[in-house]
Formats: sequence, structure tokens, C-alpha cells
Amino acid sequence: MNIKKESALQRLLIYAGNFKYLTIASWILSAVSAFTALIPFYCIWKIIQEVLNAAPDFSKAQNLGYYGWMAVGFAVFAMFIYICALMCSHIAAFRVQANMRIETMHHIMKLPLGFLETEGSGKIRKIVSDSSAATETYLAHQLPDRAVALATPFGLLVLLLAFDWRLGLLSLIPVILAFVIMGMMTGTNMKLKMQEYQNSLEDMSNEAVEYVRGIPVVKTFGQSVFSFKRFKVAIDNYEKWVISYTKDLRMPMVLYTTAINAIFAILIAATF
Repeated sequence: MNIKKESALQRLLIYAGNFKYLTIASWILSAVSAFTALIPFYCIWKIIQEVLNAAPDFSKAQNLGYYGWMAVGFAVFAMFIYICALMCSHIAAFRVQANMRIETMHHIMKLPLGFLETEGSGKIRKIVSDSSAATETYLAHQLPDRAVALATPFGLLVLLLAFDWRLGLLSLIPVILAFVIMGMMTGTNMKLKMQEYQNSLEDMSNEAVEYVRGIPVVKTFGQSVFSFKRFKVAIDNYEKWVISYTKDLRMPMVLYTTAINAIFAILIAATF
């Protein structure tokens, strides 16, 4: 019998209880907000169309005020919907964070004292505090933003094809190029480097707590910071991995930013 393994998101929603429906509602509202935020661009296009049709006698242009207020109204309405989405996601995310910390502390209280001594109090504190806090960022911000990121391209594609299908297809060239470059910042190699970076950060946090606890001993016996060899090694490892990870992402990020902002250049070149 095949047992389907739960995803990380499914496991997080278990901690949310009935509040998980607020998380789902935040995704739907975020997508609706993304579509609504594109309507003002359609209104602006209609204004430009009215003006060009009335040229050279621009006084004959009609419905400018109507489309202008429509653009403002939908822009404000999109912001309101997105605020509602964030309120739903934050309420659910804080519930998940609180329940995770409660269950984790109950579990830690049942562990033998030797486990705490072996793992280190700094590492345990990071797992309980920082890691549970990271779920709030993921559930309250990243998931709604992901819904917006998925909905917006489809809406933009419809708008671009409605305005001018030729310019719409040309506008997709930098986007496709940006996705290819983004692939350079992912993959197995970058995953391993990110894991090494996170592990070194965790080790440094753990050793920092142990060092702070040993400060009275340092002052009493006149020892230097280098007497805490593990702390110094942890700092050196963190420096090595963070610099390596940053350098590997430097050029792909420059190319990605250039490509994603090069749409106007493609359109200008196509007009000649």
C-alpha cells in the first residue's frame, strides 16, 4: 500500500487548524487582487485610444474622466483586496507559529537533559524561535505573493494580446530570458551552497550563545576570544560560505535584473 507523503505546506496547515481556511482565502484574494490591479492599465489604454482617435482636435476626446476615475477606483479596490488577503494570511500564520512553538516546547520538556547538552542550547533556541518565526514569513507573505506572481503573468498576457498581439509576443522575450537566467540561481549546486550557508549560520548562532555564557570565565582567567576555538571556526566557516554564495549569485542576479527591465528596449527596437 502506497502512503502519500505530506508536503511541508500540508504539515504547516495542520498546525493552523480551522484557520487554514483563512490561508486558502488569502491565496484567492491575492489572485483576485492581481487581476484587479491590471484593469487600470486597460483604462489607461482606452484613454490613449480616445485621445488618438480625436487627434488633432483633442477637445473631441470623450469618456476621459470616466476611464480616469475607473482606473483610480480599481487601483484602490485592488489594494483593499490585497490588504484583506494579508490580514487573512497573517492571522493564520501567527496561529501556526504559536502552535508550533507550544508543541515543540512540550516535546523538548520530555527529552533527556543529555540531548540538550549535546545539541547546544543555542541551536535548540534557533530551531524553536527562528525556525518557527520563518513559517510566518512563508505563510503570511510568500504564499500570497506567489499567488500574485502566478496570476499576474496570465492577466498581463491577456492584456498584451488584447492591445497588440505582435508587441505582446515581443514583450515575452525578456521574460522568457529572465526565467532562463533564474534557473542559473537554482538547481542542485545552488541548493547545496544554500544548505552549507544555513548550516554555518546555525553553527555560528549556537557557538555564539555558548561563548556569551562563558564570558565570566574569560574575564576571570584573562583568556582571549581565540581560546574559544569552536566559535572562531564557526565564524570562519560562515564567512567562507556566505562570500562564496554571494559571488555565485552576483552575475546571474545582474543578468536577471537587466533582462526583466529590458522590455522597453525590445519594444523600441521593434518600432524601427
